[in-house]
This record gives sequence, structure tokens and C-alpha cells, in this order.
Amino acid sequence: MEKLLANQVALITGASSGIGYGVAKALADAGAAVVLNYHSHAEPDEKLADEIEKAGGSAIAIHADVSNPAQVANLFEASRARFGGIDIVVANAGLQKDSAFADMTLDDWQLVLSTNLTGQFLTCQAAVKEFRRRGPTTVSKALGKIICMSSVHEVIPWAGHVNYAASKGGIQMFMKSLAQEVAPERIRVNSIAPGAIRTRINQDAWDSQAALDKLLQLIPYRRVGAVEDIGKAAVWLASDESDYVVGTTLFVDGGMTLYPGFSNNG
Repeated sequence: MEKLLANQVALITGASSGIGYGVAKALADAGAAVVLNYHSHAEPDEKLADEIEKAGGSAIAIHADVSNPAQVANLFEASRARFGGIDIVVANAGLQKDSAFADMTLDDWQLVLSTNLTGQFLTCQAAVKEFRRRGPTTVSKALGKIICMSSVHEVIPWAGHVNYAASKGGIQMFMKSLAQEVAPERIRVNSIAPGAIRTRINQDAWDSQAALDKLLQLIPYRRVGAVEDIGKAAVWLASDESDYVVGTTLFVDGGMTLYPGFSNNG
């Protein structure tokens, strides 16, 4: 089987669980050496890195808080020390701190924005500088590839989650503006916007039949997504198969953004 990302190095932030973990595994399966970034829990990343190494790949787990500029700089420095350079960056780290708007604390607002939006700014800024430092290679048509992890909630309002939805809406225009700026250098920037994906963060939305039935009403394709769905999309966006795709959000959502409430004329 062709390895679409052979001889490339991919850095994935927030790779210790959920979508980040699935994306990291998919990129490694596609032939990339992977840098697995984690914030609080080293064990999952270290276990995945060990599995990748035992399967003949290359991987390393590195701690960093993506909202901290010094730690982001250290993350990229450690990645270069191990692999020499980076070809693909997936800015995935994110979190939720949900509450009704009137009860939301400033700390919870700032925590979500600093991780989900400022964290992507710092990660992507370091990525652009790294691509420029390293210069062109023969492993890809692009100078470098950036994938921002967004959400269907960059376009779908979400009551009770104002901080999260604001951060994802910000990612949409952040990604497009960055893509416009760096495309002349052949740096490709795109986003993936997952819909409902089976992860621990949203387990209460699908772990009972009643909850699952309610969730499926929002998904025209009538199934909940898996992390593998996002991993496959990330491999494609990181590969030369998508070399002419620039500044695009790829919605991987089973049709959630089709406004299924209007399927019977509203």
C-alpha cells in the first residue's frame, strides 16, 4: 500500500486522546514520523509512540501547553532535535468549559479561548517559521502543511457553549486569513470541522440509546462519526493528493451542517 506521507514529519498537538490521538495514528499509518504533543497525560502518547516504533515507524511524545509561547517554542525545538524538521502541523489541542452564558466565569472564557484559539495562533506561527527555516524539500510539493482543527460550531451556534463556539468561529477566519497570507510561499493551510465524533468529551451524547437517538436526529447520515473518519481526512489534507486545496474547511460531519431540522420544510 502506498504511504502518502512517507519520509515526512508530522506534529500533532493535543494528541493524548480523542481526535488528536486518532489523527496521530492515521498519519503514522500513512508513513509519517509523528510528534505527539500532550498537556497533562503523558501515558497515552507514550504508549502510542511505543506502538508506532514497534510497528517500524518513528514517534516521540513531548509535553507542552500550547497557550504558553515558551513551551510551544520548546515543542518545536525538541521536534527538530529528534527529526531535523517538520513537514505537517495539526493544531488540534482544545477543550470545553461549558455553562449558561450568565453564569460563565471570565476564567472559563479565557481558558477556552487561550487554548482553542491562542494555542492555534502560537502553534501555527511556530509552524510557519519552521517551514521557512527548513526550506523546500523533495517529500512534498508544498513547503509545509497546516491543518487547524475546528468544529461544526464554527458555523452552528451552540447555546450553553458560548466560549467554545466563539473559539471555533475564530478559527475559521484565522485559518482563512493565514492561508491567504502564506499561500504564495506554498504553505497550505486548511481546517477540518468535525461533527459528532465518538470521544470521551461527548460520551454522554451517545452512550445510551435515548441519547443516541436524539443525537442522530441532528445527523442526516444517521451514524456518529469515529476518530478514524477525521484521521483519514487529515491524511488527505496533509498529502499531495490535496495540493490544490488551500484555505478550505473540510466538514466531516455526516451532514450535520445541512440543517436537518429543515428536511421536512422546517
